[in-house]
Amino acid sequence: MTAGRARQRQPQRKRMHLAVHFPGAGGATVWADPRTDFASFRHLAATAERGLFDFFLLSEGPRPREHKGRIHELDAIGRPEPVTVLSALAAVTERIGLAAAVGTAFHEPYELARRLASLDHLSGGRAAWNAVTSSDDASTGANFRRGGLDRADPHARADEFVATARELWDSWTPGGVPRPFAHHGRHFSVSGTFDVARGPQGRPVVIRAGDSGEERESAASSADVILAGHGPVEAGQAFCADVKGRLAAYGRRPEELKVMQSVTFVLGDTDAEAQENAAEIRKQQVSPQKALFAVERVWGRDLSGYDPDGPLPAVDPDPAAAGSLAVAARWRAVAEAKGLSLRQTVIEVTGRQSFIGTPASVAAQLDEYVTAGATDGFVLVPHLVPGGLDDFADRVVPLLQERGAFRTEYAGATLREHLGLPLPVWKG
Repeated sequence: MTAGRARQRQPQRKRMHLAVHFPGAGGATVWADPRTDFASFRHLAATAERGLFDFFLLSEGPRPREHKGRIHELDAIGRPEPVTVLSALAAVTERIGLAAAVGTAFHEPYELARRLASLDHLSGGRAAWNAVTSSDDASTGANFRRGGLDRADPHARADEFVATARELWDSWTPGGVPRPFAHHGRHFSVSGTFDVARGPQGRPVVIRAGDSGEERESAASSADVILAGHGPVEAGQAFCADVKGRLAAYGRRPEELKVMQSVTFVLGDTDAEAQENAAEIRKQQVSPQKALFAVERVWGRDLSGYDPDGPLPAVDPDPAAAGSLAVAARWRAVAEAKGLSLRQTVIEVTGRQSFIGTPASVAAQLDEYVTAGATDGFVLVPHLVPGGLDDFADRVVPLLQERGAFRTEYAGATLREHLGLPLPVWKG
């Protein structure tokens, strides 16, 4: 046997999937441009496309976050509706998938399925929907005509919502003939004829998220991608084995569901510089106002008169705030042990970046997770918007490509092709 033939018979190296999340909210993001400026969305999407990413994920925010009647500083300038923004991005991008994170609590299956199907046509088969399982709450519910929903089982509503949307997308034959649909369930009762033809990729890609047994089962039954939290390699392996092991019960194969971990990263020319950069980023992320906001959420009290550079409040949390006494005690112990101010304590106890190091070390860490079967890929959440992905695309992606861990060009035009997902089977 020749060496050439031996090489041909070697199994192809597993390649990772990459996406980027442009958050609609979140205290971990530092905004260089206003979030309503289309140039911000275009820059991040273009960078992700230049880096050959699978998709760009944009979150919604049905109502600004508030605490004791005050709007959080990051939400004061508003949050644009994601499908509208993605429709505009479809005109200025060519290959990157366009995913909208839209909750199932306040929308209706027909109107959302119609918008997503339209996006799939406008983008040439690049649309995706992150079906966010969300329960009603008094503040957000007040923004909608219903004023409130059944809070008892948001997972059941989300599952039925996804199933109904798929029924609508599948009501058109592959040949372009619309068929009447009728769905009558616990949460939705709709019937008629869907007015958007079957899209270029059959139906938009469906993304689910979560770690609970219910959320894993939902993803196994109906999702194309599941977003998972980041943890040690062993935890990722266990998660992948569990969720993919559930697929057979639904007549599905392991490769029909992609697991992608949501992660952050910080780069530096040396590991020491990367650690310094990470510490500086944490300072940027936790402004004085954000620090007070974080402490107020734990204490359940108005602390607007406190100095962020002073000590933690001496007063105990409001007894009505469940679990706050234990959290406050832990924060106080950290502050006392390290001599930290209120703001420094919040910086210390809140989240850390997932991957910190040189481009080479970060590329190696990402590759390790995928080759070990701990994930199929990653959804990157840049700390800086819109330019926070630039260094990763320019410095990490080429190293992943050298390793054979990531594509060197788009092989197809649709998001399903990027993800290596089969076209949905039309069952009539």
